[in-house]
Amino acid sequence: MSDPTVLYEARGSVALVTLNRPQALNSFTRQMHRELWAVLDRIDADKAIRVAVLTGAGRGFCAGADLAEFDFEPGPDLVQRADPGPVIEQAFNPSIRKLMDLRVPTVAAVNGVAAGAGASFAMACDLAIAAPGASFIQAFSRIGLIPDAGGSWFLVKKLGLARAMGCAMLGDKLGAQEAKEWGMIWDVAPEGEDCVQAALKVAERLATLPTAALVQTRKLLRAAASNDLDPQLDLERDTQSALGRTHDYIEGVMAFREKRPARFKGE
Repeated sequence: MSDPTVLYEARGSVALVTLNRPQALNSFTRQMHRELWAVLDRIDADKAIRVAVLTGAGRGFCAGADLAEFDFEPGPDLVQRADPGPVIEQAFNPSIRKLMDLRVPTVAAVNGVAAGAGASFAMACDLAIAAPGASFIQAFSRIGLIPDAGGSWFLVKKLGLARAMGCAMLGDKLGAQEAKEWGMIWDVAPEGEDCVQAALKVAERLATLPTAALVQTRKLLRAAASNDLDPQLDLERDTQSALGRTHDYIEGVMAFREKRPARFKGE
């Protein structure tokens, strides 16, 4: 039996998900996507889990697609066999959609290089915390391709058009501190502190907060990028009304009035 390519560990109310192909910088195979889907489904089904942390084993976070899975054997149908479209449609796009639609907030612990689609996975998480030595590389222009797994969308939303264009076209390495300053990630772990531990600290804090409200906040902030003010105001109204019927809303207001810490249940 081969080792699992995605590891899962429940640490109280926090799920630690580790991409586990360190010998290949955690580059994705189709099997790895399937194992990730199973783990994400497990998190969705377990109401005890309130936050998920995504990281990579070894010295890298994720190097995108494993190009060894592509068939470049010379022959008359080489173009069809080497087409990246099917693996994007059948594997990468579903993975990004499942990650972004997860029932709980997500934190990326970027422990090393995040290249190609690997950078997209980091940006798809709600928050990303990188090790000081981590880096982000849009490697697609080096092999005649374009940013995928949502990369063309994430880069513009997070960096703005000018910086997104430079990253995507030039393919230069972006260091962790610069990635923070440009808005690609939330924070850089302090020197000497493991970025996974830093991410777990943030996750544990998030796990004490009202989970449904956090996830709805995520949805509203994403919608704001394309909404005009009027539809956004309507969306805020409808979301507030729905949250107003939750346990955590009642508990939060009662705790505030009683001058005590709130005991949120995530529902």
